[in-house]
Amino acid sequence: MAPRVREDENRSEPGGPLSSVKSNGKKKVSKNTGKKLVQFGSWWWALPGLAVVLAVHYIATGYGAAYAFTNFTGLGDFQWIGLDNFARLTQDPEVLGSISNTFVLGILYFLVVNILGLGFALALNRTLKTRYLLRVVLFLPVVLSSLAVSYIWKFIFEPTGPLNNILASLGLPGDTLWLADSKTALWTVLTVMIWQHIGIPMVIFLAGLALVPQELEEAAAIDGASAFSRFRLITLPLIQPAIAISTTLSLVSGLRVFDQVRALTGGGPYGASETLSSVVYKYTFEYSDYGYGASLATVFAIVLAAAAAIQLFITRDRSAK
Repeated sequence: MAPRVREDENRSEPGGPLSSVKSNGKKKVSKNTGKKLVQFGSWWWALPGLAVVLAVHYIATGYGAAYAFTNFTGLGDFQWIGLDNFARLTQDPEVLGSISNTFVLGILYFLVVNILGLGFALALNRTLKTRYLLRVVLFLPVVLSSLAVSYIWKFIFEPTGPLNNILASLGLPGDTLWLADSKTALWTVLTVMIWQHIGIPMVIFLAGLALVPQELEEAAAIDGASAFSRFRLITLPLIQPAIAISTTLSLVSGLRVFDQVRALTGGGPYGASETLSSVVYKYTFEYSDYGYGASLATVFAIVLAAAAAIQLFITRDRSAK
């Protein structure tokens, strides 16, 4: 009869003489070896996906950016013209106006949507009984098509639409040309953007708030800390990763707005709501000036990358070593 193995002998450290032997005497694979195999194999499994991303996003983008140095019209032959397209865009008033509109829309959208999103997240975090229903209501516009939402709002902003009718019934001016007036066109686009996408930062901030220990807030409240002090000293530092993600996504989304501009105003009136993305589309597909459109798209991509990098640097976690 085989001698019994004592219980204390079975408690050997990983890598010891009994770590590779099962109770029935069969050899088993070490856990550390399995982890190494998985880690090594994960790179090989990811290679096809990385190749597709590299080909579609980077190689194709770089190939398209090469046309920025040509006079290509989309069809036929072309010639290399160097930096002429880039010199041209610095003197194009339509492009310069679209850059100004892009930054106004992007920065205002970035500020408003994050402030309101954080406010809704704090309001719908724990105590409100109808918080789950209100979360669904606020997030529902996000899943809708941007074009469909824009066309609905276009009907609302019509001269004889619901908005002017409501204002007239209240005794206010009801003949405003919201989409055809250069003073209001850009603000209508901003309103639609904020209304549709307010749910994205709200959900991100809710995920961050879920990680804030309630015991810390209760202890601070017992010590006499005000609600604002608890928010500033406890909540904000703990949701720093959520702030970084939400602000970066909203900044990039605000700068590259296209659907709302195209559906609501078409860039008008007289370029009052034109953005860089809409100008790129216009010159590339409407004017068939592919080379100039590629130069605009290249500058636009650099602006987006720089803005995202600066935003990530500002909102980085400074406590990490």
